[in-house]
Amino acid sequence: MTSFNEKLSRYAELAVKVGVNIQPGQPLYIAASIDAAPLVRSITQKAYETGAKQVFVDWNDDTISRLRFELAPEDSFSDFPAWKVQEREQLAEQGAAFISVVSQSPDLLTGIDSKRIAASQKATGQALSKYRQYVQSDKISWTVIAAPSEKWAAKVFPDVPADQQIDKLWDAIFKAVRADLDQPIEAWTEHDRLLHTKVDYLNGKKYAKLHYTSPKTDLEVALPEGHLWCGAGSINEKGDSFMANMPTEEVFTVPHKTGVNGYVSSTKPLSYGGNIIDDFKVTFENGKIVDVTAAHGEDVLKQLVATDEGSHFLGEVALVPHQSPISDSNILFYNTLFDENASNHFAIGSAYAFCIEGGKTMSQEELLKNGLNQSITHVDFMIGSSEMDIDGILEDGSREPIFRGGNWAF
Repeated sequence: MTSFNEKLSRYAELAVKVGVNIQPGQPLYIAASIDAAPLVRSITQKAYETGAKQVFVDWNDDTISRLRFELAPEDSFSDFPAWKVQEREQLAEQGAAFISVVSQSPDLLTGIDSKRIAASQKATGQALSKYRQYVQSDKISWTVIAAPSEKWAAKVFPDVPADQQIDKLWDAIFKAVRADLDQPIEAWTEHDRLLHTKVDYLNGKKYAKLHYTSPKTDLEVALPEGHLWCGAGSINEKGDSFMANMPTEEVFTVPHKTGVNGYVSSTKPLSYGGNIIDDFKVTFENGKIVDVTAAHGEDVLKQLVATDEGSHFLGEVALVPHQSPISDSNILFYNTLFDENASNHFAIGSAYAFCIEGGKTMSQEELLKNGLNQSITHVDFMIGSSEMDIDGILEDGSREPIFRGGNWAF
């Protein structure tokens, strides 16, 4: 039986060698909670052993974050430290790789004034807009992974004895990222290959539109000319491969900014800004969100949509079969990194430049001209279910099945 430390070591190795694929002499930046310290130490060791030049760790703590939102002066939420912006931008320009380790409690900011949360999110998005462009055009290698925290584990497994909750979440994470396997790197290579068979099929079709239907959704999404489906591994501007999300089960592309019409309903809770948004419906006209309702967290959702002009539009279309490893686990993670890989989803906000032909070298104006949305935010929300059908609509108006009953139809 594989020990916890062995699995943790494999996970760290996956993050370094598959996630960001560290190259000799390359700096590494890690953003992580203090809850993830054992994993971060292991990642740091693996990074240096693989040839990293220097590892920089930016620590955060849920308790301190909560205290700020409770006690800091109102005007502080409109500021983001310039030195933190410079740190990321300068490291990106030096070719650094970036790992984010998410551990935040889904209910961290419950009860906090949504205006404070919105101001903080907006200030962060504006300050890091240049860094976001590096990320969304594949100029740098980056990955997002996770590690449990006590409150997150309690949220996911409320019926498990408290002293077993973190171990239970660790096991679920290890399984989702294949760190429980004897040859996890080889498993990821094969997984990447299988996802690319779907990518290649969809890129060969060049659908003009997608039509989503389910008991709570009827939405048509136009795709821009020259759109590209992507999935699993990416390539940075130096030609090095990396895996932006671990886990990942999706293939995705960009919608045309003004080509979304109809309504779509959520099928899983969305953890955003330290709050849970659940049971919500979003209505679009000519791409723009014109109405949102939610049974829980409606104020937070409305603040998200109001972040800037681009947050009224979609930036990502992602397909994930209902019968996929994370969905089949029947675990609701209350964390988008996992839940988006158990369900079809969209993203409110900015589009990935690499999802259109020539997009990696286009200016922001050129991307906008080609129908790609721009925003200081990018928030995924889950809309897939076992009842969802998706049709691909060709230029001549003919339809072909892509999904039936929540799963691939080809």
